[in-house]
Amino acid sequence: MPRLLALVPYLLARPGIGIEEAARDFEVTPKQLRKDLELLWMCGLPGYGPGDLIDLSFEDESVTVTYDAGMRRPLRLTGGEATALLVALRALAETPGVVDTDAVRRAIAKIEAAAGEARPSGVVVGLNVREAETTARTRGTLQQALRDGRAVHMRYYTASKDQVTERTVDPMRLVIIQAFSYLEAWCRRAEGVRLFRLDRIDELTVLDEPASVPSNAEPADISEGAFRERPEQQVAELVLDPDVRWAAEYYPCEELAELPGGRLRVRMRYGDESWMTRLVLGLGGSATVERPAELASAVRRKAADALERARHLAATSEQ
Repeated sequence: MPRLLALVPYLLARPGIGIEEAARDFEVTPKQLRKDLELLWMCGLPGYGPGDLIDLSFEDESVTVTYDAGMRRPLRLTGGEATALLVALRALAETPGVVDTDAVRRAIAKIEAAAGEARPSGVVVGLNVREAETTARTRGTLQQALRDGRAVHMRYYTASKDQVTERTVDPMRLVIIQAFSYLEAWCRRAEGVRLFRLDRIDELTVLDEPASVPSNAEPADISEGAFRERPEQQVAELVLDPDVRWAAEYYPCEELAELPGGRLRVRMRYGDESWMTRLVLGLGGSATVERPAELASAVRRKAADALERARHLAATSEQ
């Protein structure tokens, strides 16, 4: 649906564009784009007769819209979308190695100018801004450490293990992966190259000692994301209710399908069943384990044990 809504204004701004080029821009195959165009033929204004439906031609491998049925106006960003985009663009502008920083800053200025219309009232956007400011300070400290060639000490939260650890690392570079900022560094504790998400660094201190990255340390391949599948990991499929969809953004997972009622089906890899059980229970009944059966059984047992303890404590307090 978002692709169909965006297609008409996109095509109106590019009359005669080639199907292959349009498909690349929307990150779909030419075959899928043709299916989308055929579906648009059946969309339009009430009445749904000749002159009411969207009309377009896509012959000779090019597309032209001849009647837009009022869908000329591009979609607007919501307040949350505008904030997320601004955070990612600011991180990109401050990351060494960006070819055209001026273009990024021009994009930031345009979105900031329009964000006033999109920003809703309330505290949600304010919370995102505060989190972004904290991450920006962390990024600034790390950039200075990289420039000065200094090691850093941090308290870091590892979401997949639900642990906070103390680490001394030798910074290598700052990268952006799927809109999140990461520090790539040689971790002396793990004796290997690791990626640290900036918003999970609780405390950060630049040390006086110089960074010392081993000569055999190689940057990670992040072309397909921050994390790689490991054979020893298990796989869970969860259905998240709307109020806990944030978990799909906070923890590494693969989104599988949008479900009725705003629910989301995801696939998540994990190495520790007890950690995964705690995660599901912590979502307060708003997450359902579809598979594996062993994990679902573990969640039921832990939930039953917790209820039994709660009944025992209630009975004891009454006595």
